[in-house]
Amino acid sequence: MAVTSTRQPPAQDSAGQNRFPRTNFLGLDFDTAEAAEVIAFLDTRRADDRFGYVVTPNVDHMVQIDAQPELRPVYQGGLLCLNDSRVLARLAKLYGIALTVVPGSDLIVALFGSVLKDGDRLCIVGASAPLVAQLRAQYPRITIIHHEPPMGLRRNAAARKAAVDAAAAANARFTLLAVGAPQQEILASEMATAGTVKGTAFCIGAAVDFIVGAQVRAPRIVQRAGMEWFWRLAGSPRRLGRRYLVEGPKIFRIALRWQRDRKRNARV
Repeated sequence: MAVTSTRQPPAQDSAGQNRFPRTNFLGLDFDTAEAAEVIAFLDTRRADDRFGYVVTPNVDHMVQIDAQPELRPVYQGGLLCLNDSRVLARLAKLYGIALTVVPGSDLIVALFGSVLKDGDRLCIVGASAPLVAQLRAQYPRITIIHHEPPMGLRRNAAARKAAVDAAAAANARFTLLAVGAPQQEILASEMATAGTVKGTAFCIGAAVDFIVGAQVRAPRIVQRAGMEWFWRLAGSPRRLGRRYLVEGPKIFRIALRWQRDRKRNARV
């Protein structure tokens, strides 16, 4: 499928100035903000705001973007582009670049913990009906609208349009896109292009699983050590083995090539 993107303005303050500074690493502009700043900004977002979406690239996403350059404007088109990975942050530091780390899962925990208010409408695209039922039971004062698209969303334009239409009809303050990368980012970009969806969307992967306890996140000490990937690999070696052991190490080659090109361009 051809990937199209409508570039959204970055998060801005009331004067129209970019709220957070942006730093380029591996050809992608990241918002360099702390988690508390991002959460405070999200708390200001309303259901009738111009649509914007939040992406949280990690190593796997950056490898995919390198292999499929048409994805770059999809990620770059977000309202916020936040680094999800401590591995990326440490790699960036080797090249003298400071990237903050704002894990997407932490954002969703904060969304449910302090940002969503009684009576808010929340749309979930993806996740299973049983998981959404658990979420409704945990948060009865939030109106949760669920749309479960079929598998193979990236190759199914009609199903993507149905998901866009469902999100528009939900009239929700926040929309959670839980259909995996890069399908969820492509879907968010198509929502922006359609112009019918309002509010803020998050590309969240399996974050709903963490909220309801279907999956357990790594202990904080493991996260701070940058080893959450190993925790996940140990829990699902068949599913994640190729991602972390074959595809993931490509990030070092990508970084070396990016640095080489950066030096070459600096001499021109």
